[in-house]
Amino acid sequence: MEGKKEINQIFRALRHRNFRLFFIGQGISLIGTWMQQIAMIWLVYRLTNSVFLLGFVGFTSQIPTFLVGSFAGVIADRTNRQRVLIITQTLAMLQALMLGILALTGSITVWEIILLSTFLGLINAFDVPTRQSFLSEMVERKEDLGNAIALNSSMFNSARLIGPAIAGILISIIGEGYCFLLNALSFIAVIISLMLIKVKPRPKIPHRAGIVEGLKEGLSYAWRFKPIRNILMLLSLMSVIGMPYTVLMPVFARDILHGGSHTLGFLASSAGLGALTGALYLASRKNVVGLGRWISYASGIFGVGLLLLSFSKTLWLALIVLYFIGFGMMVQMASSNTIIQTIVDDDKRGRVMSFYTMAFLGMAPIGSLLAGSLASKIGTPSTILISGIVCILGAIIFMKELPAIRRVIRPIYIKMGIITEVSSGIESATQLSVPPEN
Repeated sequence: MEGKKEINQIFRALRHRNFRLFFIGQGISLIGTWMQQIAMIWLVYRLTNSVFLLGFVGFTSQIPTFLVGSFAGVIADRTNRQRVLIITQTLAMLQALMLGILALTGSITVWEIILLSTFLGLINAFDVPTRQSFLSEMVERKEDLGNAIALNSSMFNSARLIGPAIAGILISIIGEGYCFLLNALSFIAVIISLMLIKVKPRPKIPHRAGIVEGLKEGLSYAWRFKPIRNILMLLSLMSVIGMPYTVLMPVFARDILHGGSHTLGFLASSAGLGALTGALYLASRKNVVGLGRWISYASGIFGVGLLLLSFSKTLWLALIVLYFIGFGMMVQMASSNTIIQTIVDDDKRGRVMSFYTMAFLGMAPIGSLLAGSLASKIGTPSTILISGIVCILGAIIFMKELPAIRRVIRPIYIKMGIITEVSSGIESATQLSVPPEN
């Protein structure tokens, strides 16, 4: 009986019809997305044997998020988010189809991969902040929003666990092209689910200011709001310095572990399993209280994992370390998402989530380019070692800022009823009580 209650607690956001539809459709589509990602980086490395080009492809796939993501956030605040998502998912399906046709006809070159990768990056620049903002519309009970974010992350990482493993096997048997085609087919599920979702129309707010003025308003709001500013700064650091380890994994799999595409699939799946564990842990939590500490802890775990990975010479050790890297990355990212979505004003949600997307995805291409260049000079292990050390330092700095962040968040949590003004619970008394400002 107790176990059933715990399961219901973990999956409580699925009680909402709209989120349930989205969860199923997106879950199928994401398996294809991860298959394509593994197939793409393996294809690039097979065609070029260039670590730099691996980093460059990562750069081109994500730099559009950095360049136009903030404007996409303004659009997400002013348009029908459901309609935008149907358009972006349809375009992503066409991109995967084009990759598959080119790969199967044997006419694909690295420059065509770069061009199509940039196109997908532009699509994601609009898709990701809109999708994150749309979560609040699909979940009617706002106290279930944090659970929905965690389940969304668990879905992403369940796919990350399954997709790379399938891709690694398919690439070794029939080639990369079929991974791209299967990804194109998988988009049908999410497009149908989006069409079936029925949400209440958002109240229309007149927007007298232009897009640039709306962007400035959102930037000013995020910068002056200390919790959002500090969370986004740490997330940006992790994305620039830590996350580029993923683009170096083909080098790690082939040249250090002396494996093939299946080895790359196992490595990615191990990180996915760790991330899934982290997401399910967050889904099991009753509320957001205490997540600030977990942002710091998870960033430290991620950094230590990278440090240990740089010394890994055997597959079994790399798989264990990548499990903890995946766990740390997911808990840090999803905890940041949950806190921001809990405290942000509704009329600025799209813009703030676009900044979140820029911090998480938009900064990564810069890191991918730097990591690819650095690895070509000092080697992949040394590059990953430096990344781990910097991430650990970032976690320590964020931990020192936590008391000031709590002072700002505490009144918001009291107003929302998440904690009581007179702290009687263990979480409230021990985690959120801070000395008064001087």
